[in-house]
Amino acid sequence: MAMPSSLLWAVDIFGRVYTLATTGQYWELCKDGQLEFKRVSAVKQCCWGIACDHQVYTYVFSSDVPIRYQEETYENQRWNPVGGFCEKLMPSDRWQWSDVSGLKHQQLDSFTLPSPHWEWESDWYVDENIGGEPTEKGGWTYAIDFPATYTKDKKWNSCVRRRRWIRYRRYKSRDTWAKIISLEDPSQLPDPFNDISIGGWEITDEPAGRLSVWAVSLQGRVWYREDVCHHNPEGSLWSLVATPGEVVQISCGPYDLLWATLWEGQAIVREGIDRNNPHGISWTVVESPGSENGIMHVAVGVNVVWAVTKDRKVWFRRGVNSHNPCGTSWIEMVGEMMMVNVGLNDQVWGIACDDRAIYFRQGVTSSELSGKTWKAIVSGRESDRSQTGSSTSLLSAGCFFSDEVRDQANSIIQSDGDVSSDTESPRVPPNHADAPLSGAAVSSNENNADSQKEVGTHLAVDPLDSAQEEANSTSSSSEKAGLEKPESSVDQDTHPAELQWTNIDLKEAHKNPVLTSSAFRETSSVSSLGLFPVGIEEPYGTDEHPFWAWVSGGGCLVDLHSPLKWFTIQTGLSSSVQSLSLSITPAQTAAWRKQIFQQLSERTKRELENFRHYEQAVEQSVWVKTGTLQWWRSWKPHKWMDVRVALEQFTGSDGVRDSILFIYYMHHEEKKYIHVFLNEVTILVEVLNDSKHSFALYTPERTKQRWPIRLAAATEQEMHDWLALLSMCCCESRRIQGPPSHHAVWSVTCKGDIFVSEPSPELEAAPHLIPCDQMFWRQIGGHLRLIECNSQGIVWGIGYDHTTWVYTGGYGGGFIQGLASSADNIYMQSDVKCVYIYENQRWNPVTGYSSRGLPTDRYMWSDASGLQECTKVNTKPPSPQWSWVSDWYIDFNVSGGTDREGWQYAADFPASYHGHKTMKDFVRRRRWVRKCKIVTNGPWLEVPPITLWDISIIPSSAADEEDSIAVWAISDKGDVLCRLEVTQQNPAGTSWLHVGTDQPFISVSVGAFYQVWAIARDGSAFYRGSVSPKRPAGDCWYHIPSPQKQKLKQVSVGRTSVFALDKNGNLWYRQGITPSYPQGSSWDHVSNNIRKVSVGPLDQVWVIADKVQGSHSLSCGTVCHRKGVQPLEPKGLSWDYGIGGGWEHITVRGNATEAPKVALQDTSEEHLAKSLDPEDGENGRKGDQSKANVMVIEGQELDRNAVSC
Repeated sequence: MAMPSSLLWAVDIFGRVYTLATTGQYWELCKDGQLEFKRVSAVKQCCWGIACDHQVYTYVFSSDVPIRYQEETYENQRWNPVGGFCEKLMPSDRWQWSDVSGLKHQQLDSFTLPSPHWEWESDWYVDENIGGEPTEKGGWTYAIDFPATYTKDKKWNSCVRRRRWIRYRRYKSRDTWAKIISLEDPSQLPDPFNDISIGGWEITDEPAGRLSVWAVSLQGRVWYREDVCHHNPEGSLWSLVATPGEVVQISCGPYDLLWATLWEGQAIVREGIDRNNPHGISWTVVESPGSENGIMHVAVGVNVVWAVTKDRKVWFRRGVNSHNPCGTSWIEMVGEMMMVNVGLNDQVWGIACDDRAIYFRQGVTSSELSGKTWKAIVSGRESDRSQTGSSTSLLSAGCFFSDEVRDQANSIIQSDGDVSSDTESPRVPPNHADAPLSGAAVSSNENNADSQKEVGTHLAVDPLDSAQEEANSTSSSSEKAGLEKPESSVDQDTHPAELQWTNIDLKEAHKNPVLTSSAFRETSSVSSLGLFPVGIEEPYGTDEHPFWAWVSGGGCLVDLHSPLKWFTIQTGLSSSVQSLSLSITPAQTAAWRKQIFQQLSERTKRELENFRHYEQAVEQSVWVKTGTLQWWRSWKPHKWMDVRVALEQFTGSDGVRDSILFIYYMHHEEKKYIHVFLNEVTILVEVLNDSKHSFALYTPERTKQRWPIRLAAATEQEMHDWLALLSMCCCESRRIQGPPSHHAVWSVTCKGDIFVSEPSPELEAAPHLIPCDQMFWRQIGGHLRLIECNSQGIVWGIGYDHTTWVYTGGYGGGFIQGLASSADNIYMQSDVKCVYIYENQRWNPVTGYSSRGLPTDRYMWSDASGLQECTKVNTKPPSPQWSWVSDWYIDFNVSGGTDREGWQYAADFPASYHGHKTMKDFVRRRRWVRKCKIVTNGPWLEVPPITLWDISIIPSSAADEEDSIAVWAISDKGDVLCRLEVTQQNPAGTSWLHVGTDQPFISVSVGAFYQVWAIARDGSAFYRGSVSPKRPAGDCWYHIPSPQKQKLKQVSVGRTSVFALDKNGNLWYRQGITPSYPQGSSWDHVSNNIRKVSVGPLDQVWVIADKVQGSHSLSCGTVCHRKGVQPLEPKGLSWDYGIGGGWEHITVRGNATEAPKVALQDTSEEHLAKSLDPEDGENGRKGDQSKANVMVIEGQELDRNAVSC
C-alpha cells in the first residue's frame, strides 16, 4: 500500500482499523486485520495505536526510499619502531575500536539490531573517503597523535592512523503493524497503555522527521517516547513525565501544544515545549467549562482546542496560540459527541453519540477556527463493494418505482457516461434495518423484468416516491434512520407518520428528481441523508454497519479548493446498468470527436472555396488599447513616473498581425515617447518587487545594455491583463502558438516563473550564428525552482518546497488565459518558500552582546549582506502574489552550525561564522525564517509522495521510443533514486528505485548512453557503473577526485562531455572520457562566476552566469551560451550573453536539433577569426583567454536599478 497524500484513520467498535483517503469514497480495511485496536493516532508518514492487548504498535507506510541507519566505528592504530603500525596502543590512548571521539569502546561485534523489525543491509566495510577526497586502498587516514587533524597522506611524522568502518541497517516492518518492544529494565516497564497521541513534527526547526509520541497508562501516568524520528521510527525508550494528578486522555498538536484530561475533570496544559526540550517544563491546570460535568476528552491542533465534557457536550477553547497555550474561555458548540479529533489545518472530526457516525466540521478556516456545521461522512467500506447496488437485493427489499422515475433513470444512463462503478449505498443503524421490510414485501412482486435492470439507478435518483408509500408502515423508531442534523432544531411535535426531513428538502427532491452529488451538497441537511437507506439493508447483516469508536485526522490534509467525496450519496448501480451506462468507451468518444472535427473542417473548406476569387474588402484592421502605467525612467535620478501607454495592433493584407507599444512621458514639460515593435521583444517578465506590480520588457538591444523597459501597474490584475495581452501579441507576431516543442529550451527565473524558447538549428552551429539575446521566451504557467527536460518531450520540475511536478503537455496557465492557454491539462499548483532575515549583535564589555553596534556596522536587523535593513515588521513576502503561512522562527540549519539559541559567532562583520563562542568572537548573528505560499495554475501534475532536491532526464535515447526513459533524482534527504517505467505515454513513471550510497548526495546527471554522474554533499564526485536499460540502477559507485581544493556542487552530462560546477562558481570540464574509460582523467578549468550549467544532447553548453557586464549595468543570473563547442574543442571558445539578470536555472537537454554538417568548417573558421579579433584581446590565444571567463569589470558594483535576483 503506497502512502497516499492524505488519510483519515478510524477504529470501529470491533477494533478494526480503517483508512479513508481524501481522494477516495470508501473506507479501506488496514492490513493485519487480525489485530484489534482501541485507539490510533496518525500523522502523514505513520500511525501509532494501542491494541486490545494494551500493547503499542506502529504502522509505517512503505515508500520507494528505504529507512536506513548508518552504524559506524573507528579502528585506531599507533606506529612503533619494530612492527610499524599495529594494534598495540599506549595506555593513555583511545580504544583500538572506538567512536569518533575515542571515548566509547565500540567493537564490530558489539553492534546489534535494536529490534526484530530491522535487518542488516550488508556486512562491515571500510569507508575510503575523507572530506570529499578518496583515500588510498584500505581507507587509512594519518595524524601526529590522537586527537588531531587527519589527512589521507602518510607523512614522516604520522604516528597514529585510523579508518572508519560502516554498516547499514534497514527498517523492514513497513505496511504492517510493528509491536514496540520495550528494552527497559522489567521493573521500570510502563504499565499497560490506555491512550496515545502523536504530534510535534512542526516544533520550530526540529530535526527532520522527529515526532513527539505521548502515551497514558492505565494507572494515569504520562509517558514520552524518546528519539522517534525518520531513521528510528520506533524510538528508543519510554520516559515518565510527572503530572499533578491521574491522567485519562492526552492530545498533542503539530507544534508545541499539548493538553491532557484528569480523572477529576480538569485539563492540564504542558508549557515550555521547544526544540531543545520536547518534554516541556511544567503543567498548568485549566478548569472545565462547568462545575457539574468535567472534561472527558480533549483534542488540540495548531491554534485550537476542542473538548467533550461528561454530558457529551462539545466545547471550543477561545484564545489559544503559541504564546498562550491555555487559551482564555470556553464556548459551547452544537452537537453531542463521543470524542473529537483535530487534524492538519485545524480541521475537526467527531463521533456522534446516538449513531456512532463520523462527522466532519465544515467551514473551518484560519479566520473562523470553530467552523460552521457538522456533516456526516457517509462513505461505505471497500469490503462492501461486492454487495453494493445488487438489483436482486433491492427487489427483495421491496422498492417500487413508477414509470416516470424509470424514464428519468434511462435519461441519466444515456447522457452520463462517466458514472463511477465503484459506488456504495449509505448506512443506517442496524436496529432499523428490518423496519422497512415488513411493508415492502408486497411491492417487490409487482416489479416486472424490465425494471429489474434499473432498480439500482432508481433508488439513487429519487427514493422519495417509494419512501413516502413506506413511511406510514414504518415504526416510530425508524424515523431516526435519518442522521441527526445538529445545526437545526427539529420540531418535536411532528406527525409520527412523517419522516424527519425538512419541507424544503422534500420540495427540492420532487422538483429535481435527478440529483447530482453537488446538489446534495447544496441541500445539505444532514437529516435528509437518512432517507436513502430505506429498503436497502437486506443484504447486510447487523454486523456490517460500521459503528465507530475512534477517529484520527493527524495525517489528513483537507484541501478547501477540492471537494471531498465523503458526503455524496452513492448511486448503487447494478452490474447490468453499469455495463449499459459505461458501454461508450473513452476511445470511442475520442474517435467520434476526431471524426466530427474532420467533417467540420472539410465543410468549412468546401464552403470557402467559392469565395476565393473575391478581393478582400478591408486590407488591414487596426485596434488600440490604452492605459496608464508607471515607467522606471532611464535617466538619473532613476524613479517611477506616470506614463500613458498605447498598444496598437494592425493586421496586414497577408494576415500577419503586428503590434507597436507606445509609452508617452513628460520631460522638461515636453511630451515625448518611446516605441517598441513587439516582434522585436524577446521576453516579458514579472520583476521581483515587494511594493510594485511591475514587469520588464526586453529587446536584443536592451538585453545587451542589461537595462529593460520597466513598467508598473496600479493593481496585480491590471499588470496581469497587460502581460497577457502583450504576450499574446508577441506570440502572434512570431506565429507561435500551442504547446512547446520537444526540443524547447526551458528556464526558470529567481522568482520561480517558467519560460520556454523554441531553438533554431542556427542557434548552435551555422555559418551565421544567431546570438542568444535574440531568442524569444514565452511564459508557461506554474511556479518552480528548477526544471529538466529531454528531446522526447518529458519535462519534470521541482518547487521550492521540494514537491515534484511533471509536465502535462498543455500551455498557458497562470495569468495567461483564454485562447493563449490550453483548455485542458491545466491544474492547480502551489509552492512554499522561505524568507530569511538576520539578527546581528556586537559584544561590549558592559552589557555583553547587544543590538548596539558600531557606527560602521551593518544594520542590526538585515539581509545576508548586511547592506539592507530587514526587520520582522517591514519584511514583506517576495511579491503581492505570496502570502505568509507561518510566523517568524529561528533557523538552526545554517552552514557552519549554531548554538542552542541559534547564534553564530565571528570575529567581525562579515567573516566566517561558526556555531560556538570563542575568546576572539566579538559579533554574532542568527537567522530568522518565515514561510510564504503562492497558489497558481499551470500544465503541471504533482508526482507524490517523495520530495526531491535535484532531477535529471536522459537527454536522448538510441533505443526505441517504447523503451522506458532514464530519470534519476536526489531526494531532499540526499537519497539517490531512479524512476521506473517513464515513457512518452506515461511521463510520470510508476515508482522509484532506491540506489544505495554511503552519504547524502546533492546533484545527479544522466547523459547519453546511460552515463550517470553525481555529486555528494561533501563536494565529492561519483560515477555510476554498468547502468543500462536492463540494469537501470547500475551496480556500484566510482569515486572521482574533485578539482584540487574545490568542492563540487553540480554536474551535467551530455553526449560525450561532463561539466561540473564548484561551490566557488568555477566551471570545470572532465578531460579524458572515452567509452573504455568513462570516468575520465582530470579536470580543466573553463570559466568563473557560474551559477548553474546545462549540457545538451549535442554537448552544447549553457550556463546561468553572475556579474555579466552590460553597457548600462551589471547583472546577476544571466543566460549564457558557450560558442565554438566542437568535437575537437569540447570546452568551446567564448561566451555569448543572453537574457538576464534574475535567472536561476536553464536546461537545454531537449535541444537535439542538429545543424547541417556542411556548416562545421565555416564555423571553425569564424571562431578562429573571432579569436584573432583585436576587440577580444591583443592577438592570438590571448583573445581566447579573455573570453574564457564571464566578462566582468573588477570593482564594478552591482547596479541595483537593474532587474536582478
